[in-house]
Amino acid sequence: MRLGVLDVGSNTVHLLVMDAHPGARPLPAYSHKAELRLAELLDARGAISEPGVDRLVSTLAEAMRVAEDKGVEDVLPFATSAVREAANGEAVLARVARETGVRLTVLSGEDESRLTFLAVRRWFGWSAGRLLVLDIGGGSLEVGFGMDEYPDAAVSLPLGAGRLTGGWLPGDPPAPRDVRALRRHVRAEIARTVADFARLGRPDLAVGTSKTFRQLARIAGAARSADGLYVQRTLRRDALEEWVPRLADMTATRRAALPGVSEGRAAQLLAGALVAEAAMDLFGVTELDICPWALREGVILRRLDLMSTDPATAATPHPAAVAPRPH
Repeated sequence: MRLGVLDVGSNTVHLLVMDAHPGARPLPAYSHKAELRLAELLDARGAISEPGVDRLVSTLAEAMRVAEDKGVEDVLPFATSAVREAANGEAVLARVARETGVRLTVLSGEDESRLTFLAVRRWFGWSAGRLLVLDIGGGSLEVGFGMDEYPDAAVSLPLGAGRLTGGWLPGDPPAPRDVRALRRHVRAEIARTVADFARLGRPDLAVGTSKTFRQLARIAGAARSADGLYVQRTLRRDALEEWVPRLADMTATRRAALPGVSEGRAAQLLAGALVAEAAMDLFGVTELDICPWALREGVILRRLDLMSTDPATAATPHPAAVAPRPH
């Protein structure tokens, strides 16, 4: 069947269309993205502004038209930290449902971590052993660790690249004192969680996923996305440590000229690099494998799991399709 995952994130609204069947690898069929930057459309109360809600409604309506054009049988719509933390989140959800018919499921940070972990486990398989999974989004950093399909430990921290850029790095390029202050903040936040993971042992494989890690790996010498999904890509900590001060000295325009860096994400790349460097250092990781699957694929895989155990699930409302199983 043809499924669509509609992801309302802090940076983009992304519709991913996939041909998916229980027991088979989901195959991407079409991708539709719109840069919305909800995290930057907040007013002084921390609410999504009226113009921001207007843009969200029109963007979702367009995504649903695209889904229909592409023959999608069912759309699994969800939102992450930008809507989850908005002061008017409930009102936004109600208006979206009323005007577009889209009923967004708001994932918790732990849900994000668990579903991303599921996608990474399926990509690398059981032979990868104990996995440590790091995922830097626009609003949050997710960390998961475990032996199984869902992590034994999972945490979500408010360390997304977009959030940190807007709150800590106002200059272009940013002032060195602001970079140092953000570095201290990021490391203090991550350090509070390290002991919870360390008691579970060392990972056999450490993995980074999502856009920020892919861009950092690319500027550090990894293969282009055009070379295909199955080319191994890695990010070494020593290479990242060399790039952080270089990124700090660059304007967003100069970063956008780097290989693999999109113009829309260039301003956030330094904050993302500081989070990636801190996480790798504090978790004792010298190298990350980059996984092309992340949260959206995890949502699809979870839906297929439910269908394989109960075919009637194909007709269940979408919230059941994205809620992880109890560990």
